[in-house]
Amino acid sequence: MKKIILFLLSITFLTLVPANAAIYKGQKVFVKRCLSCHEGGQSFVAEYKMKVWKKLMKKKGKPLAKLHLKKKSAKKSWKYFKSKKYTKKSKHLKQFVIEYAKDSGNVPACN
Repeated sequence: MKKIILFLLSITFLTLVPANAAIYKGQKVFVKRCLSCHEGGQSFVAEYKMKVWKKLMKKKGKPLAKLHLKKKSAKKSWKYFKSKKYTKKSKHLKQFVIEYAKDSGNVPACN
C-alpha cells in the first residue's frame, strides 16, 4: 500500500514540475527576445486575452512569426522568428503568454 502511495505521489510530482518550468522558460524567452521591441515590459503580455494568444501561438507559433515577418518595424526580430530556436522554444513562450494573458488574473514577476 505504501509503495502505491509513493508511486502516485512521485508521478504527480513529476507531472507538475515541468508545467511550472515551461512558464519560467517562456518568461526567460520573452525577456531575452521580446522586451527590446515591446515597450511596457511584461505588461505587454496582459494586453491580449488568452484566446488571442492561443490563436497566435498555435502550430508552434507560426501565426505570431508571420505577424512579425510582415512588419518592417519588426525587422530586428526576423532572424529569430525564422530560426529553429524560435520553433523549439515556442511551447514555453505559449505557456507564459497564456498564463499571464489579460483575462487570466495573473501578473508576471518583475525579473
